[in-house]
Amino acid sequence: MDEENVLDFLTSLEAMDLPDRIEEVNARILSKIVQDTDYVAVLFCPDTKTCPPNGSNKPECKKCVKALQELENIDDEADQLGIGFVKIADEALADEYNLEQLPALVYYRHQIPIIYTSELTREEDVLEWLVQNKSTGDEEDIIEDVTAKALDTLIGSVDNLVVLFYDNDEEDSMQVLADLETIDDDCDKHGIQFVKIDDDSAAREFGIDDVPALVYFEKGIPNVYDGDFENEDEILEWLVDQLEKDEIEDVTDEMLDRLIKEGKTLAVLFYDNNERKSQHVLNELENIDDECDTLGIVFVKIDNRDEAKEYGIEKLPALMYFEKGIPTTYEGNLEDEEKVLAWLEHQVKSDEIEDITDEMLDMLIDKMPYVAVLFYDKDQKKSQKVLLELENIDDECDSNGIAFVKIDNDEEAKEYGIDNIPTLVFFEKKIPHVYEGDLLREEELLGWLVHQKKHSEIPEVTDEMMDRLKEKIEFLAVLFYDKDSKQDIRVLNEMENIDDDLEKEGIVIVRMDNDAEAKEYGIDHLPALIYFEDKLPAIYEGDLLNEDEVLQWLIEQKNSATIEEVTDEILEDLIEEHEYVVVYFSGHCEEDEACDDILEELENIDDELDEAGIIFVTTEDINLAKKHGIRTFPSLAFFRNKELLLYKGDIEDEDEVLAWLTDEDTLEIPGRIEEVNTRMLERIFDENAHVVVFFYEEGDKRSQKIISELENIDDECEEKDISFVKTSDPGIEKEYDLPSLPALAFYRNKFRQIYTGDLMHEEQILEWVLDLHESTPDVIESVDRKTLQVLISSVEHLAVFFYDDKCESCSAILDDLETIDDDTDRHGIQFVKSKDSKLASEIGIFSFPALVYYETGVPIMYNGNLKNEGKVLDWLIEQSKGCFYIGLGGKSAVPNPSYEPYQCCPSKAPRSSKVANASPTTASARKFATSNSRLDKPSLKTTGKESTSQDNKPLVTSKDKGKDASSAKEKPEKSKRGKKSFFGSGKYSWWW
Repeated sequence: MDEENVLDFLTSLEAMDLPDRIEEVNARILSKIVQDTDYVAVLFCPDTKTCPPNGSNKPECKKCVKALQELENIDDEADQLGIGFVKIADEALADEYNLEQLPALVYYRHQIPIIYTSELTREEDVLEWLVQNKSTGDEEDIIEDVTAKALDTLIGSVDNLVVLFYDNDEEDSMQVLADLETIDDDCDKHGIQFVKIDDDSAAREFGIDDVPALVYFEKGIPNVYDGDFENEDEILEWLVDQLEKDEIEDVTDEMLDRLIKEGKTLAVLFYDNNERKSQHVLNELENIDDECDTLGIVFVKIDNRDEAKEYGIEKLPALMYFEKGIPTTYEGNLEDEEKVLAWLEHQVKSDEIEDITDEMLDMLIDKMPYVAVLFYDKDQKKSQKVLLELENIDDECDSNGIAFVKIDNDEEAKEYGIDNIPTLVFFEKKIPHVYEGDLLREEELLGWLVHQKKHSEIPEVTDEMMDRLKEKIEFLAVLFYDKDSKQDIRVLNEMENIDDDLEKEGIVIVRMDNDAEAKEYGIDHLPALIYFEDKLPAIYEGDLLNEDEVLQWLIEQKNSATIEEVTDEILEDLIEEHEYVVVYFSGHCEEDEACDDILEELENIDDELDEAGIIFVTTEDINLAKKHGIRTFPSLAFFRNKELLLYKGDIEDEDEVLAWLTDEDTLEIPGRIEEVNTRMLERIFDENAHVVVFFYEEGDKRSQKIISELENIDDECEEKDISFVKTSDPGIEKEYDLPSLPALAFYRNKFRQIYTGDLMHEEQILEWVLDLHESTPDVIESVDRKTLQVLISSVEHLAVFFYDDKCESCSAILDDLETIDDDTDRHGIQFVKSKDSKLASEIGIFSFPALVYYETGVPIMYNGNLKNEGKVLDWLIEQSKGCFYIGLGGKSAVPNPSYEPYQCCPSKAPRSSKVANASPTTASARKFATSNSRLDKPSLKTTGKESTSQDNKPLVTSKDKGKDASSAKEKPEKSKRGKKSFFGSGKYSWWW
């Protein structure tokens, strides 16, 4: 054994480290620690002669005890930041440092001591001082790298912090880092701590998808830099401005979620940066930012309509106040800042349970871990009396981290199965617990809420609550029981023993005393356990009193992937609710019989059918099979929009079965427009040149009438090899960028035309479809948002002409550009046009027309004369060849002025090769935007193909680095126990 290594270990900080404790050392060990550790904070206290172990009333002794108690609160944070923390009771050593009064704090940076001169009991100030002095103690002028955990600590403890999110393996990131390290010392001089982090997950937590990105935090509030990364002086000026200016910070949706979860008191302006009214309101509200600071309100703004809709906001601008995560909407005039301020001040000072909308409730349940909700009726005397009592415990709920809100909405109450008002429901991590006690006894209610938060119990739910949980919870176990049965209560007690283990596995378990609901799943005897995964149920058939066996089964269900076994009742619902269902009718089948072997082979194609949007199940029940005339088992049946088609081939050949199921002739039903899900629709687009799609909302009576009319022309379309389908999946209007529902669209090679006529006139529609089918397409095809996004990510050379209807010159320019479309085709450049102003604004285009060239997703904007189609063509060809310029440009500073720039157009390198990027010949060419066309995105990247020509300036775009590839769940050995079943309570969408 190496005694020196043993000694080194025993005297190291690592060996002495205790959680939340500052370790005590002697002079010899301290000397070694200071030598071996770059950063060490040492608390010097009086020795045992002055302060004996049994205590002392001397002031210095009391101060030392108090300082130690406070500083131990930051010991872990200091450790995360790479700063050691120890204490020593050695007055002789203290005298060597001329420490006149003890306790005293000395900070060793690379063995050089600095004495802390402020109050030791203010631990936050001490931590900030340690962090600030850590960077100034660096021997090199570098920006310190931190971990995600250390970053959280810094954000919470440092008032002025700037963070560079970067990628150590990316050239752009490293270049930006090198530039920014030249201003690190300047940031230190202004009291700004500068750190960097190479962590994709940490970046995503702040809504940062592309790196490099720069975020400035002032007292924990983030502000994203959206300027030029290649100008470090501009960045420094912006950072200093953040110190001196007082403006409302812009945040991402992830940053906003983080601030809300932290329980900060927030005022959030939801606005549109491109809208005049929003800008006017913003200018007015900037005037009260200081007053909000004084009230302890953090004021931020967010330009994100989708995030606004999550809070039920349809019209922008809008102001929302958050206190302990609970939102309240301002209903007054946002342009009157004094009234806004008065309202905010009232919100801070008022002490009442907040009234919320149903959208806000959904948001709170999703984003807050503990929410108590009083469902009440403001016009009901009992509700008013209960509310008066419960206002007394609002503060106590806040102090226990429980958000307390009220909602006056009968429909929302019914969605949770609540028939009696008032009722209180406590949501613990989205799981509802109904309070069954007396609501007028507020102290008992408070005790129950605190108990529910601290202790894990299986909650009782209604059938409506279970339906909502199935929508939100991926892995859910439900115990059906009878609370009046002693045997069932025994089972419940056993299940309570595995509740914590299930939580660790990410499985939520609830209980339900409802015989009728149990029978809907074919359960005739209680107790019974059903496991739901993505709403797909599996029934446990083992011993419920053996909790270990139950736990093992649930974990296996979560990790398994097999063809689900269903009952006849569940199968009927499944066929009713879903478009494509394949059923293996096995008949009575024992393990290792031929029918079981066939099923095992068919499981090899389950994943492929999932990807095609086809559900595959098996059943031993035969009553439904007999109803459909099936007498021979095993048999394979395919239900296409409820119509049966029997498989006549070799059922033991899974490849043949797969080919038959996915064949277009099999999928089509003569005289019927097939209902498809979005996954199936994308497959149809890939496999068919001409597709007509009817988009509609399920349950819409007018849409059903339209479908009846459209089915009269389905055969005519089929004769012309035009696929005709319909889809009503939730979210299609947004996903396919439709103006409204219902809508009819004709797709030619994924390029779309929307029908604008009367949807009830099928003859006019048929004429329109056939005309489009036979006509020569537009030279430059028009694309919708979804198609354009697909093209940008999948087409190597793409030119996009952005325009809008208000642009007077766009039509003439487009006519000219269509004369070069054939030429671009010959050079492998796909040319399309788009009216998508939102996508254009994301890359800094706010005026039209505009031409953007994309190469493998990276955009470059053409800034020349769009009316000169010849120059446009030359420029596009130049970009597609990867041309760039080399040379010094004959500058006077060069001894030999004959070095003229020349164009280099190298041959195309293989995809796996790395091609060096050449710098542009002028400084101005390095920037992707001028002062007149600055982009508003924080992550800026150039393409490396910049030209000295004034016809192009590089842009930036989202660029997926592909670091996080999601892995598919592996298919384990086939499970022999438990039936996986489908249920049919409502319409469900299957995303494969």
